[in-house]
Amino acid sequence: MNTQPLRLSPEMLVSRLGDSLVQKGYISEEDLHKALAYQQEQVAQGKTCLLGQALIELKLLKQSTLDQVVTEQIIQLRNALQAANRSLEQRVQQRTAELQEALERLSELSQMKANFVANVSHELRTPLTHVKGYIELMVSESLGPITAEQKHALQISQQSTVRLEGLIDDLIMFSLASRGELSLKLEVVDIARLANLSIKSVEQKAKDRGVTVHAVLDKNLPLVQADSQKIAWALGQLLDNAVKFTSSGGRVVLNVQRETANLVIISVTDTGIGIPPHRIEEIFEPFHQLDSSSTRKYGGTGIGLSLVRQIVEAHGSMLEVVSVDGKGSTFKFPLLTIAEEGKEL
Repeated sequence: MNTQPLRLSPEMLVSRLGDSLVQKGYISEEDLHKALAYQQEQVAQGKTCLLGQALIELKLLKQSTLDQVVTEQIIQLRNALQAANRSLEQRVQQRTAELQEALERLSELSQMKANFVANVSHELRTPLTHVKGYIELMVSESLGPITAEQKHALQISQQSTVRLEGLIDDLIMFSLASRGELSLKLEVVDIARLANLSIKSVEQKAKDRGVTVHAVLDKNLPLVQADSQKIAWALGQLLDNAVKFTSSGGRVVLNVQRETANLVIISVTDTGIGIPPHRIEEIFEPFHQLDSSSTRKYGGTGIGLSLVRQIVEAHGSMLEVVSVDGKGSTFKFPLLTIAEEGKEL
């Protein structure tokens, strides 16, 4: 068998050369059949034989005529390719324009949503302030004496107004973050103190759920550079979520370690329900729950973790999540430390 590499020729780039030669009157149908039969015989003998070569060897066509026809077909092919490319470019440009328009529309809708949330949240604040104020007056009996049962009912209402006020503040902060207006007030922060305060803020909720919660802090932790209010909120949210999604008998641990001379690592670990690895990114989508029943079972607006990540990233850090479905999760992020003289290391 002939093992020589196949040499490319112009006619190999053109399909149905024989039909073209017949249509142009250079050969007859009979000539074409003869050439095809001859070509098959040559191939059967292990020889490479193209149709044009067969026609020339049988003296049914001149080389110059073959070259002319093949050249014409190549020009036609080139023109067809150029036309196809132009059509493809137009389609790509059209599709790109459509995608750009869709992205702009999506951005507009996101902005409208953020504005709507901000406006509604601000509008809710005024009537809530009135409700909260009058409840406080009644609880303190400034408006007259009340019975023990009435006082108990008012205290429950008072707790609800505090929770509602917190939700409104969260929505306002979310709307600011969505519009890129989340500002930080960087200052020197005692992270150990902040961690202990965060633990205290969820102790009662954890106790009610039968979950143990505690902090594990390195000794002599350095001060960090952060917005104390927003980091405290983020820690509170992470701890609250950890307690919320951990069953009775489970535990939640807030760990603060000195990683290097200029970094501390803050992590919140729980033994809760965990998150499937392929769905971790979903937990950061605003107003989203992995399971629609989770909202009813566990409560929450679905914006907490989205805000936590935005706060962490605003500090130039990154929130990392490690989770095993059914066994628990760990959320951790680093913060820059501050030198004793108050300068960044």
